[in-house]
Amino acid sequence: MEASTDINRLLEIMAALRQPETGCPWDIVQTFETIKPYTIEEAYEVADAIERKDPDDLCEELGDLLLQVVFHARIAEEAGQFNFGDVVEAITRKMIRRHPHVFARSDADTPEAVKAQWDAIKQQEKAERLARRAARGSADDPDTGYLGSVQRSFPALTEALKLQERAAKVGFDWSEAAPILDKIEEEIGELREALAENRPEKVKDELGDLIFALVNIGRHVGAEPEQALRGTNTKFRKRFSYIETSLQASGETLEAASLERMEELWQAAKGR
Repeated sequence: MEASTDINRLLEIMAALRQPETGCPWDIVQTFETIKPYTIEEAYEVADAIERKDPDDLCEELGDLLLQVVFHARIAEEAGQFNFGDVVEAITRKMIRRHPHVFARSDADTPEAVKAQWDAIKQQEKAERLARRAARGSADDPDTGYLGSVQRSFPALTEALKLQERAAKVGFDWSEAAPILDKIEEEIGELREALAENRPEKVKDELGDLIFALVNIGRHVGAEPEQALRGTNTKFRKRFSYIETSLQASGETLEAASLERMEELWQAAKGR
């Protein structure tokens, strides 16, 4: 079998991998649940390639992410639920429906109007999903309430940001950033108290409140928290790498170096 630019070749490869008699033993036993972590991991690797501005890696990682979509679709097809064609049809239908200003007639001619139109269409789609769910006999609605549209599967920082953005649409929000700093200081005080009382569950609760408040001020000043933290992670990697290489250059090791020595090098890294 040869590589190809045709998506059908990828579908053929996945079908061959999942073939019970001649396929790959690992691929054959996978389920939605077992490959879910890989799907999330591949999405993060796409984001990493974008942040590193590496087009070669981005091309490869997008392929890995596409493979995950094909994998899930193949498992669903084998179970008689849907196939890859259904996935493509569903997203094309959605994109056409959500862009009437491009594919039909609409007065939405500004980014703000397009966003309002998009939200209205999403509400229509939600109502249709509920109707389909009811027709299947499923009474449970995972999207109950005003905040129900915020996915619980998001990374916690992203979920916090989207919850705050959603609440802000109905006026439940700080009017400016400055009071949030007071809230952060209040949460730090409560975290100190929980630590002093040696109450692990309370510490976890107060730490969550503090992080939530930090996300809030990031939103107000236009610093997306996930990206801000990723920037800090990158900075930490570079500075710690400087510590490691500096120690190696002087015949020392990370394991043997004292905290004072590493702090000295950390400060030197900050000045570079």
